[in-house]
This record gives sequence, structure tokens and C-alpha cells, in this order.
Amino acid sequence: MAWSTSRGDGSTWRLAGREDSQTLLGAIAGVLIGLGYVFASRLAVHRFEWARALHRDMRAILGPLPNAEAVVLAVASALGEEIFFRGALLPAVGLLGSSLIFALLHVGPKLRFLPWTISSFVAGLVFGQLFIWSGDLTGPVVAHFTVNFLNFRFLSAHEMR
Repeated sequence: MAWSTSRGDGSTWRLAGREDSQTLLGAIAGVLIGLGYVFASRLAVHRFEWARALHRDMRAILGPLPNAEAVVLAVASALGEEIFFRGALLPAVGLLGSSLIFALLHVGPKLRFLPWTISSFVAGLVFGQLFIWSGDLTGPVVAHFTVNFLNFRFLSAHEMR
């Protein structure tokens, strides 16, 4: 936020120069995008061994999370990452740059985490485009929260063999 303010941007929540933000439509789009992303990840887990292996690795890292912890982690990551990557970084380095940096933050310790990194890049592009379209971070935060919360709960509840 300090970096954004030092550049003369008054707010990291709203896209500079946009007075016509689509907050409600952005939030609705965020829910739909988040649910679509979750559906795609669940489909991959049920159809592909690489996705099941990734699920097992992520579950080993995170462990089972109670609902309250899943909510806290989902809120914190959605708010923190969206404010930084979309609100502060995107106006400075563009959609591709902020999405690439977002993906690089999601590099795992093993090569089989590569699909997670690639899907994070795609999510960065989609969340960034939603930010540009809607004019504020409400939609991307809602989408990011939806993905993280539902996937944290799924990781906790389902052990893949």
C-alpha cells in the first residue's frame, strides 16, 4: 500500500482513473469464476494421476484444517495477495507481469507442483482481468477466497490414494 501511495495512487482497492467501478457485478463474477476454477480443479483430481499426486502433496503440507482455520487462511491470502498483486503490482507492471510474479510465488518444492504454478498464472490473468473490468478488487478477492476456501476444505476432507 505504501508503494502504491508513493506512486501517487490513492487507493490499491480501486483501479486508478476508474469512477464507474462494477463492484456488485464484480463480486458476482468473482463467485462464478471461483466456482468454475474449483470445478476444474476437482475434475482434474478425479481424472488425472498428476492432480491426485499434487493433492496428496498439498494435503501433506497443509494438513487437515478446521473450518475456522480454512476461513482465516482463505481471507488472509485473498485479501493480501489481491491487494498486492492486483491492486499495487498490476498498475505498475501490467497484467502479464503481475500474473507471472503471482505464479512464481506459487512454485512448489517439487516438479510435480508445476501444474499449481501454471494454474496460478492463469488465475492471476483471470483475477487481473476481472480487476481491470470491474475497476476494484471486490471481484478478485471474492474469486480468490472462493477458490482457496473450497480447496482448503476439499484438501482437509479428502485423502487421495
